[in-house]
Amino acid sequence: MTRKERFEGVLEHFQRNHPVAETELDYQDPFQLLVAVILSAQCTDKRVNLITPALFEQFPDAPSLAAAEPEEVFALIRSCSYPNNKAKHLVGMARMLVNDFGNQVPDSVEALQKLPGVGRKTANVIASVVFDLPAMAVDTHVFRVAARLGLSVGSKTPLETEKQLVAHIPQELVAKAHHWLILHGRYVCLARKPQCAQCPLTPWCAHFQSAAQTDQTAV
Repeated sequence: MTRKERFEGVLEHFQRNHPVAETELDYQDPFQLLVAVILSAQCTDKRVNLITPALFEQFPDAPSLAAAEPEEVFALIRSCSYPNNKAKHLVGMARMLVNDFGNQVPDSVEALQKLPGVGRKTANVIASVVFDLPAMAVDTHVFRVAARLGLSVGSKTPLETEKQLVAHIPQELVAKAHHWLILHGRYVCLARKPQCAQCPLTPWCAHFQSAAQTDQTAV
């Protein structure tokens, strides 16, 4: 099977069976999503969604968060991973939004990465979800699933995976494909034990096909 056929098969399946694919983070506006994505680094969306209601009640927008001290934010996010660093990043991000971006979340990956706590993955999430740009955020799920399926080949970094995916996915599907791959990795193609028996993508999956060939050889 060619790589092109893998992409076509996987994308066709998702388009047909999962036409709606969205982030599982709860938010009301671009600022809240930015906060939630910063909090989600090495933390589950479920945990973030438990934290953000109280956080947004006290700091509903960039000006209110910019006026806070990291210690105040820490008290509200202490149950997430790395709360000290994230509290500092959130306050720094809000202050930069107010002082340098006119209280608006910037709409380019390059500008977003200037904000404290915002790396390329976070910037791509905001660019794709908020502004519907063809940006592919590669987290651990996307990195793993792309490699197992054979959509990325020989990739050693998230950036390499991102470039390979964007090169082979139609622009109008890139933002949605990000969610397709994340959700597939979260619920089916698990890190330690992929649920191949329940996976609908096995006809195009390089990992599954390789394992099947190994089993046949062993017999």
